[in-house]
This record gives sequence, C-alpha cells and structure tokens, in this order.
Amino acid sequence: MKRWLPFIDWLMPYDRSYLSGDLTAGLTVGVMLIPQGMAYAMLAGMPAIYGLYAATVPLITYAVLGTSRQLAVGPVAMVAILIASGVGQLATSGSELYISYAILLALMVGVIQLIMGIFRLGFLVNFLAYPVISGFISAAAIMIGISQMKNILGLSIPRSGTFETVVELAQGLGDTNGFTLLIGAVAIFILVMAKKFNKLIPGPLIVVLLGIVTVYAAGLHQQGVFILGDIPQGLPSFIIPPIHRTAILELLPVALAISFVGFIQSMAMAKAIHAKHKDYQLIPDQELRALGLANILGSFFQSFPVTGGFSRSAVNDQAGARSGLSSIISAALIIFTLLFLTPYVYYLPLAVLSAIILVAVFGLIDFKEAKHLWDTDKQDFMLFMATAIVTLIVGIEQGIFTGVALSIIALVYNSSMPHIAELGEIGQTGIYRNLSRFPSARVVPDTSIIRMDAQLFFANATYFKERLEALAKKSHFIVIHCGSIQRLDSTAVHTISDLVSDFRDRGITILFSDMIGPVRDTLKKNGMFETIGKENFFISVKDAVDHIENSQPHEEYGIRFQTNN
Repeated sequence: MKRWLPFIDWLMPYDRSYLSGDLTAGLTVGVMLIPQGMAYAMLAGMPAIYGLYAATVPLITYAVLGTSRQLAVGPVAMVAILIASGVGQLATSGSELYISYAILLALMVGVIQLIMGIFRLGFLVNFLAYPVISGFISAAAIMIGISQMKNILGLSIPRSGTFETVVELAQGLGDTNGFTLLIGAVAIFILVMAKKFNKLIPGPLIVVLLGIVTVYAAGLHQQGVFILGDIPQGLPSFIIPPIHRTAILELLPVALAISFVGFIQSMAMAKAIHAKHKDYQLIPDQELRALGLANILGSFFQSFPVTGGFSRSAVNDQAGARSGLSSIISAALIIFTLLFLTPYVYYLPLAVLSAIILVAVFGLIDFKEAKHLWDTDKQDFMLFMATAIVTLIVGIEQGIFTGVALSIIALVYNSSMPHIAELGEIGQTGIYRNLSRFPSARVVPDTSIIRMDAQLFFANATYFKERLEALAKKSHFIVIHCGSIQRLDSTAVHTISDLVSDFRDRGITILFSDMIGPVRDTLKKNGMFETIGKENFFISVKDAVDHIENSQPHEEYGIRFQTNN
C-alpha cells in the first residue's frame, strides 16, 4: 500500500515536530506561487488565473502520491514555454480554443507519465544526455527572456519567433514606455537582491504588492502601463478535457517533450534535496506516476501541465518542509486566494510578472557548463551547442528531438569504436597495463596483448576485427584480455569464430584470458570451446604469456573455470 500511497509513510503517524516547519514552508511557497503561477500562465499564453488553477489540485495530488517530501510541484517556466511553443501553432494565445488545447495537453502529459511509471520506463529519460538537457534549457531560457522584454519595455508585440521578436523589439525601442521600464527595472533589482540576501524573503510577493500600489496610487495604467485587469474569482470548475483526435496527434510531440523534460527537472531537484534527507526513499517510477496523476487530475480542474520547480523546491526545503503537508498548505493558500483575493490584483503591472520570469530563468542559462565542456569534452560541447542552436533557430520541440537524436548517434559512434588498449608487463610483476600510459612496460616478443573495454556486439564487431587484423601483421600470438567484455551477441560470436579459423590457417594463435562467467556461458552455448580449443583459455594474462613463452601444457578449460559464476 505504501508503495502506491507514499503519504502513509509521513502521515501515520505524523511527527508533531514537523508541523512548524511544514506550516512555515507551505505558507512561504504558497506566497511565492501566487505571483509565479500568474506569471508562468502568462508565459504559457494563458490568462493569469489558470496559473492559480494549476497550483491547486496538482499540488495536493503530488503531496499524496509523490515520494519526495520537499519537491514543490506547480507551474514552471520551462514547461510554460513548451506549452506556448506547441499550442501556439494551433490556436491564438489566450483564446478559448488555445485554453482547451493547453488543458488537453495536461491530460496527455499525465497519461504519458503515468504509463511510463506503471511500466517502469523511467530509464528512457537517460537518452537525454546532460549536455543536451543543459543546452536545451539554456536556449529555452534565452527564448523566455526575449519573449518577456516586450512587457518590460511596454511594447505591444504579437507572439512570434525568437528572432522576429528581437527585430521588433529593436524597431520599437523608440516607443518604450518609461514608467513601464522603471517598474520592470526596480522589480528585477528587488528580486535579485532578495534572492541574494535571503532566499526565504518573498521577493515576488513584495514586487507584486509594490507594483499594485504604485500603479493604483499614481494612475500609471492611464499612462500606458499594461496591467493584469480583471481576474475571475472562485475555484476552478470540474470539466472533462476536450478530446480532439487531430489536436492530440499535433500535440503529441510537445506532450512527449514536456513529459520527459518535466520528469528530468523534477528528478534533478528531488535528488538534490534528497541527498540532505535520509529519512525517506526516493522512487523514480513512483515519481512518474505521481506527476502523471497530478497532471491528469489537474486537467479536470482546468490546469495546464505542471512539474517540480527548482526555486520553490529549494525554498520549501530551506523553510523547513518535512512532509507533503507543506504542499497541501500551499495549495490551501492558493484556494483562499482564488476565493477572496483575486479582485486585488487588478492593477498588477505586467512588467512585474515579466520581471519575476526573467529573474527565474536567468539562472538557467548555463555558461559555466558550456565552458567546462569546451575545456574537457569537445564532443559533449558540440551536443550542447547543437541542441541550443536548433532550439533557438527552429523551435523547442525540434531542439529536444535533435538533442536526443544526436545523443543516440554519439552513443552508437562511441560504441562502434570502443577503447582497445595494447598491454605490456610492468617489470616482472605479472601485471599488464596500457602501453600508451606505461611506455616502459615490457612487450612480449612476437605477441600482442589487448584489452577491449566494452561489450562486443554487432556495432563494434567490425572495428574489433580490424584491430586484430592489424595486430596479426606483427605477431603470431594474440592474447585478448576479456575482463572488460561483459557480453557477446550472436554477431560477436560469429566474428570470433571467423577470426580464430582464419588466423589458425595463417599460423596465428588467439588466446583468451580473464573471461567472466556470462561470456564463457555464451561461448559454451554456441559450441565455441571446440572451435577455439579449450587449451587457449586462461585465468590471467600472465598464465597465457607463460604458456606462450614456456610452451607448457596447462589444465583444460573445464577444470580451471566454473561456467555458472
């Protein structure tokens, strides 16, 4: 039961010493979530009220079903920009059709994540290599920042591509509204200083309150400052998400992208926090199920897709959250706001919401990682840059799938040409190491000793064969150290059989050492002991070399090895 309902672990019995921390954290995160939710809804192309809807049912659902006790689920900037990118191709931002598609997207994301969790498919996210994730997030953060500059400058620019927006911003600089720019600049300054001084300071709430009071008192909405306007009051009503077959097919790529990226973001933050808390177990597949059900149930209450947020989760942890009760308290504060406080945000300037978004996403641009990859791994740097460039130029979904494709290509490329070291003996120790790292190691006369550091299978069998062919030109004995070969497939077995037979006809002997049990079992099942000859298998490289140098018979394979270990 606890496996499917993790809240039982912290609720029965609930440690009363946790209450003060959960209460403080829940209220603090709730206060952050009110302006952030509205800001991210606006970023997603939705009316601001939907950001608060997305912070009710999903939060409570995750608190009950999630295994992380500090992860704060709700609207996040990354998912918001994905929603805008995907749904924006099908409908006009803010329209009823757009809203219905965004809610349908939440249902789709939830179903995908739930299926992945049920069938333990969380490993699929491993196909998103870290450089790909970092490059994608950095590019998306830049796109988010550019998209919000119109509200900071007070310009009316329709939603369009990144470069088109940059051009229109440049052309409209002369029409910048000074009051709007001042409000945005001051809001950014306060948010940055609050985060720098103490992360528990509710910077977003402070700038929201100051923005409302300033606009109302000075009548700045009459001076061209864009404001939020009317916000519906009351709880989200129950609806059945509209199912459109055509829309489902068109939204599927972005739904997959949100499912993967959202889970990766949640798990990254959950793992970072869990490292400091050893009193519970973090279960990735249950996290998928919890996020999936949070999105599914949220879609029935007008929520767009949600996931775990970085900043709110960090604040939740620092404020003392010890259980899922903190998230339930945050959701309760949002519900209270929906019931009683929405009329008071009428004069909230949009520049303040954009400032909140800008400060939140700036830290996502990973300059340090790009420099680190350039210094240490050029291939990963190219993955980073290719993903970032495609994301910026072509689009969010294309950037993600390009990154995944490049990751797979890099994996296949690296697997097809694994590291193969030629070995020599260190002194008279019987220990054999890579000659390129130990150039003074002794080379056995007329013998080549190699170690392949990967499984031997169809992708690299040809490369393996080519390396042995090159060695056969200078040696009559080839010793293969098999300790790092953990698996053989049928292609590898055929390759070994062909090599042994061909080399034997040419007077060249192949010997095998340090072979692990599963690999020996594979050879035995394929009748390779007879093909290779039991006398050509050895416990260690030293035994094989001694045999070559002394030409002394050794015990047969069946005696020296056990095939079931």
